[in-house]
Amino acid sequence: MALFKRKTVGKPGEWFFNVETGTVEEGPQSAGKNRMGPYASREEAARALETARERTSEWENDPRWHEKGGETGRG
Repeated sequence: MALFKRKTVGKPGEWFFNVETGTVEEGPQSAGKNRMGPYASREEAARALETARERTSEWENDPRWHEKGGETGRG
């Protein structure tokens, strides 16, 4: 049993995407490990996985992360 139980309270108008259920939530209703956000709108939250895929692809294709011997390089 946890000694401290703190209910997470969000700001009005914050939207989250629940990765476990695949649903959009207004305010942080689920556990932090299961949600992405906050987003400014329901539509942005609904696109959370697509946005994450786009950002990952941009990062993976960024030549700065693949420079040999550079501080930002991986090898």
